[in-house]
Formats: sequence, structure tokens, C-alpha cells
Amino acid sequence: MKLAQRLFYYLGGFTIGLILLFFFLGGKKTSCDYGPNARVLKNIRVKDRVFKQEVLTKMQANSIDTADISKVLQTGSVDFSKSDTKRDSCNLYFIEGQLEQKIIELQVKNCDSTAKVEALDIKSELD
Repeated sequence: MKLAQRLFYYLGGFTIGLILLFFFLGGKKTSCDYGPNARVLKNIRVKDRVFKQEVLTKMQANSIDTADISKVLQTGSVDFSKSDTKRDSCNLYFIEGQLEQKIIELQVKNCDSTAKVEALDIKSELD
């Protein structure tokens, strides 16, 4: 078999495979969360969130609602150097994200069935 024929068969099979993947996975909410940052944020997003009273008070004072927190959990990043991932029951994660013109820092305790937002800090306004 010549090189041109092999290349033709390879590209033909590859194209058919891409079409099948697009057809089967096109309408579903599929994601490729392979990195540690993406895995932690996805794990927190799918759990029921519980907010401490101090966090709720600070959210009300700064006109932040739970949809804004969800946005930070969608686009933010985990600071693993500040996080405590060696706990037995609930790991503690520091998450930083941007919300409009503010930088939001969250301290989230990630347990088996819930994610408890322990602290909320609004660092600064962006210029």
C-alpha cells in the first residue's frame, strides 16, 4: 500500500471519527476538566453550597448574590499554596476570581456532600 493510500485511509477514518464525536457529544454539557484547578472548581460547583452568616452579611453589603459567587466558581482559580488539602474530612480551598471591577477571594470548605463558603474578601477595585 502506497503512502498516499495510507494517508487517505487515515484521514478518512479520522474525519468520520470527528463527525461521530460531534454528533454524539455536541448537545451535551461535556467538559474536559483534567487540571487540578478545574477539577476542584467543578467539584465545588456541583455540590450544595452553604454560606456562613458573616459571608451573607458581607454579600448583602456589597450587592453580591449567589449567582455572582457561581460566576467566580466558574471562572476563578484555586490558590493551592494557601489551601489546606491534607485534611481528613473537609479540604479548605482559597479561590480568587474577578467579578465586574472587583477581585473576590473565597475560602471554601469542600466536604463530601456540601461546599461551605467560610469567608469572602473583596480585595480591591480594578483600574
